[in-house]
Amino acid sequence: MIRIVFFLLAVTVLAIGAMWIVERPGEIVLTWQGWRISTSVTVALVALAALLVTTIVTWSIFRFFVTAPGNLSVFLRARREERGWRALSRGMIAAGAGNLSLARSSANEAQKILGNEPLAMLLSAQAAQLDGDAARAEAEFRAMLASSETRLLGLRGLYLEARRRNDHAGARDAAEEASKSDASIFWASEALLEYQSIRGDWDEALATVAREAKAGTIDKPTAKRRRAVLLAAQGLMIEHGDPGKAIVLAREAAKLAPSLAPAAALAGRLEAKAGSLRRAQRVIEKSWAMAPHPELADSYAGLRLQDTPKERLSRVQSLARKNPEHAEAAIAVARAAIDAREFAAAREALSSFSAAPTQTMCLMMAEIESLEHGDHGKAREWTSRAVRAKRDLAWVADGYTSERWLPASPLTGR
Repeated sequence: MIRIVFFLLAVTVLAIGAMWIVERPGEIVLTWQGWRISTSVTVALVALAALLVTTIVTWSIFRFFVTAPGNLSVFLRARREERGWRALSRGMIAAGAGNLSLARSSANEAQKILGNEPLAMLLSAQAAQLDGDAARAEAEFRAMLASSETRLLGLRGLYLEARRRNDHAGARDAAEEASKSDASIFWASEALLEYQSIRGDWDEALATVAREAKAGTIDKPTAKRRRAVLLAAQGLMIEHGDPGKAIVLAREAAKLAPSLAPAAALAGRLEAKAGSLRRAQRVIEKSWAMAPHPELADSYAGLRLQDTPKERLSRVQSLARKNPEHAEAAIAVARAAIDAREFAAAREALSSFSAAPTQTMCLMMAEIESLEHGDHGKAREWTSRAVRAKRDLAWVADGYTSERWLPASPLTGR
């Protein structure tokens, strides 16, 4: 619409100009070297316009023939690249669908046309993986390391290939290289953390968590929790060899994650050994109120080695009142009561869960029947019931159940 308006305006202006010239006739005279040329203004303007049009047409024809080879080359190259991108798209879809033959042929065509285009290299590697050719896939990923644009992609591929063949050293090396190249690469830092945890390299693991937090790949609560877990693991490892350093680590771990029972239990034990009984009680009580755990109850009961069994029972009962409805509170009191030969107190502690006792509760009731009355028949009944009872809470990771707390899965390092 705007173009039409401008065209009409241009025609109107030209028409008005032509009328203006016609209404004002005149003559143009050119004298040069004895020649004298005279014509009207109208004829001169028409001749000038014709010369201008002729010049433009001539220049356009000349320019067309001069640029035609280059334009043809650009056109053919664009068509070739378009064919390459179509092959790449077709290959990506085929690789995703598991169509090996189409993925392979498309990868060859795309790489032949597009050369070192990152996606073409990736498609070739994926086609090799589909074909089960690990050596060719690895070669494709290694070729990506030559370019800064594809380096991280290549390292990721090498890492996955190494994991696939259980080459943990190769996977770790690829993850380290990727993390050095870019600290914000989440998969690399997570892989490093797994391997460092498996090796028990806690200082390096703490440094990795710090880099993740700084890069923003994990949020602050996650960083705090991970740091607490690693500090607790390090403290447990040196608890007997270097208790001075261990208590510092345990204090920080319990401060970062009060609900982490192993950290609080460790801190409580070490504080008690150092003579800080009240501090030991506070750290365990705080953790118990958030998440009761048998390890907390055991540490709390043993804060004072000289206590009698009845004194330990009184101490555990005090702890249980911090979270009285929890099953672990009943189990802790019952355990301490059995040790103190206060069987009535043990029965009372477990009575709230008589309808659906856990395996530990059933075994405790069997122990009570046997010790208090010598009733081995009832003890066997409770033992049989334990087989069908629901399981107690346990440390589980990746399907692996551990009797004691571990900072990372022994199977995967997570």
